[in-house]
Amino acid sequence: MVSERAAAIAERVEAFVRGVVAPYERDRRCGPHGPAEELVAELRDKARAAGVLTPHILPDGGHLSQRETAVVLRMSGLSPLGPIACNTAAPDEGNMYLLGKVGSEAQKQRFLAPLVEGHARSAFFMTEPALEGGAGSDPSMMKTLCRLDGNHWVIDGRKAFITGAEGAKVGIVMARSDDGACMFLVDLPDPAIRIERVLDTIDNSMPGGHAIVAIEGLRVPADQMLGASGEGFKYAQVRLSPARLSHCMRWLGACIRANEIATDYACRREAFGKVLVDHEGVGFMLAENLIDLKQAELMIDWCAGVLDGGSLGTAESSMAKVAVSEALMRVADRCVQVMGGAGVSGDTIVEQVFREIRAFRIYDGPTEVHKWSLAKKIKRDWRQTQTA
Repeated sequence: MVSERAAAIAERVEAFVRGVVAPYERDRRCGPHGPAEELVAELRDKARAAGVLTPHILPDGGHLSQRETAVVLRMSGLSPLGPIACNTAAPDEGNMYLLGKVGSEAQKQRFLAPLVEGHARSAFFMTEPALEGGAGSDPSMMKTLCRLDGNHWVIDGRKAFITGAEGAKVGIVMARSDDGACMFLVDLPDPAIRIERVLDTIDNSMPGGHAIVAIEGLRVPADQMLGASGEGFKYAQVRLSPARLSHCMRWLGACIRANEIATDYACRREAFGKVLVDHEGVGFMLAENLIDLKQAELMIDWCAGVLDGGSLGTAESSMAKVAVSEALMRVADRCVQVMGGAGVSGDTIVEQVFREIRAFRIYDGPTEVHKWSLAKKIKRDWRQTQTA
């Protein structure tokens, strides 16, 4: 059951995204590397006025449960611009969650508050260039180093695919000390963090795009380390499962909207003597969409319940990420197919949703990595049954 407060918030968010945000989808300020900062600010001003900015974080600083968050973030995802407008987008949503759980009071006041208020964007600097053997799906390969120098840490390395680095005001930088992985909070921009280039990618819903970044002699005060030296991977686990799941929540909303558009098209467009939906091949695709959308919703709700129960939900979030991303890919593909030529044009958001979902199958771990991780767990659990 959805709580009354979550249902009320979700209703306001849905009305805002459908009525206010959706008309901006053809705005010329939506570029190949995401919506321009001017557009982000304009949409957030409107969300603030409507009372739906950062709706998953309560006025007292508390956070909706994961099950409640699922309902709200799904509604924010009904437009590719919805998460940006409502301040529920990645990487900010995950970074806010992490800071709320791990940050000191001083760190929350300085770095978290501007994010919650929608006055700043953030970036999470973990992934590194593949051709240099850096960290990707395997964070233990991290090559960015940090060393203590007096009351500062000095960081050197290169990062890749850093979402939103261009234009971000808050950064969380991961580096490796002699103790292990570390996380640092930094103000952006900083001359020691240089954007080499912004990649041209298949998706374009996230402001700032995805950048290659060089970090050269970055000096960070010791009190801006998040937690303790060597504990970075532990803190990453705090962020990991909710961030995976929130991707599922938002993109479920996007595919619900794409399916609405495809259904409307199929019920209006006539060919071979009848509307498309009456042709079995088209009608069956739309029926299969309903099945996949419902299964994705239930998978998200199940995993959210596991997280609400206090578990890290590592395996469960892997299962949800695989099941939901693959199901939504099928939905997005069918929507394009149902609409034919209209489905591959920019006249609706259907083609963008298709591109975004294709990227989603890789973000926060590709399907194959999650399956490999689950297979390791299967083997580990089997061994335990043999020795019991």
